[in-house]
Amino acid sequence: MAGRFDLTPDRGGVLSAKPIDPDGAQAAVEASTVVVIEPRSFVRECLIRSIAAVTGWSIASYETPAAFLRAGDTACSLVVLCVGDGAFLEEEGEGPIVADIAARAPIALMADSEEPSQIVAALERGVHGYIPTSVPLQVAVEAMRLVRAGGIYIPASSLIASQKAHSEPVSVEPQSTSLFTTRQIAVIEALRKGKANKIIAYELNMRESTVKVHVRNIMKKLNARNRTEVAYLANAMKSGEAR
Repeated sequence: MAGRFDLTPDRGGVLSAKPIDPDGAQAAVEASTVVVIEPRSFVRECLIRSIAAVTGWSIASYETPAAFLRAGDTACSLVVLCVGDGAFLEEEGEGPIVADIAARAPIALMADSEEPSQIVAALERGVHGYIPTSVPLQVAVEAMRLVRAGGIYIPASSLIASQKAHSEPVSVEPQSTSLFTTRQIAVIEALRKGKANKIIAYELNMRESTVKVHVRNIMKKLNARNRTEVAYLANAMKSGEAR
C-alpha cells in the first residue's frame, strides 16, 4: 500500500504514522498498533514511513525502550526494536528491559550485526525475530509479519556462518582472533592505537556506551585489568608472543 502518511506527535512527543487517502480521510488500518523504537530521529522517521507505506499498519514510535515502557498504555501487536550493532543486549540492565517489552508484545529486533552469538543472546531474552539491516525492506516486513503472527525469524545466512565456524578447525595460535567478534576485533585495533572511547565510537559508528561494553567484554576474555593491559596483550598476540 502506497500513499501519504500523517506523522503527528501526540502530547507526549510520540510520533505516529497513519496512512491517509488522497481525499484526506483516514485509511482503513489494522486495529493493533506496531511500535518502532529507534533513538535516531531521521532513521526512525524513515523506518516508520517505509513500514507504513508497505503494510498500512498504524505505527507509534519511541526513542528508547524506557520511554515505551513508561508510556504503559500503548496496546501493540509488535515492537520493532532497533539496537545498532547489537551490543545493546550485553549492556548491564538492558536484558530485563527487553524481557519487560517481550511480556507486552512480540519483539522483532533490528541490528547491524549478524553475529550468531548475538542472535542467540537476543532469543534468550525473549526476542522473536532478529532482522539484520542488510536485508531488503520487503524481507524485513515479511519477517515482522511472521513475528507479529506468533512465529520466530532468524536470518539463514547467520545459521550457515555458524555451521561453517563449527566445522572449521580452531586455531590455537596466540594471534588467533576466534575469541572475539568482528566488532570486538575492530575495538581492539583501536585500543592498540591508544584511541579514546569517543573516537572509537565515532570511527566505528556506534554509541560510546556500546564501546564501553565491548571494552569490558574484551578485558574479561583477555583477563586484563585495564585498557593499557588490553593493548599490551593485543600487541603480544599480534607479534606472536605468548603471555
